[in-house]
Order: sequence, then C-alpha cells, then structure tokens
Amino acid sequence: VQLQASGGGLVQAGGSLRLSCAASTRTFSNYVMGWFRQAPGKEREFVASIGWSGGSTYYADSVKGRFTISRDNAKNTVYLQMNSLKPEDTAVYYCAAGRILGTTGRGADYWGQGTLVTVSS
Repeated sequence: VQLQASGGGLVQAGGSLRLSCAASTRTFSNYVMGWFRQAPGKEREFVASIGWSGGSTYYADSVKGRFTISRDNAKNTVYLQMNSLKPEDTAVYYCAAGRILGTTGRGADYWGQGTLVTVSS
C-alpha cells in the first residue's frame, strides 16, 4: 500500500488548508486512517483518526473543534480539513493506515511521505 499525501503549504494564522491522502489499495476500507504530525525538533504526535466506515473519529485535544478528518472509500482517500490554523500547527503532516491504528503510530502498517504545513503569525 502506498499513501500519497498532498495539500500542504504556507498559510496565515486563522486560515485554512485541506490535506488529502490517496491510497493505492483496493482494500482501503479495511484500514483505520489517521494523520500525525512532526514539528521541527519535536516528536511525532497524533492528530486525528477515522474508522473504516468513517463513522468514528478521534482527535487530539490540541486540534479538536478546528480540524475535521473524513474519508471517501470510493476514492481511497482520507482528508484533513484544518481551520483556524495557528503557528503551533506548523509541522510535516503524515497520513497513516493500520488495521488498528492507535494514537502512538506504532499501530500503523503504512505511512505517507508527509506534506509540510507552515502557519505564519
């Protein structure tokens, strides 16, 4: 399975971006999908995850109410809509797929290559 993340860029604080992650698999709906991020000099952290059917979502407290994760199983794609962005959201964002993903990343079976999000103040 290959994951291709896109949609990162430079945005001012308070702005929005939508990340996409396309998966090259016919069994996309079998995977829990998630987003993680890693800021410069910091460890990777969990951002959000979504269950197989999209019916269950989970967010880190730091993004709750601002970010929305969704998926389109017909397009083998997961999205992360990011609103009200803050400078502390600056990071490389990675999508991940796993049978049981979790919040540490250790449950991921596959990782995307990452897309850089930079939020200016």
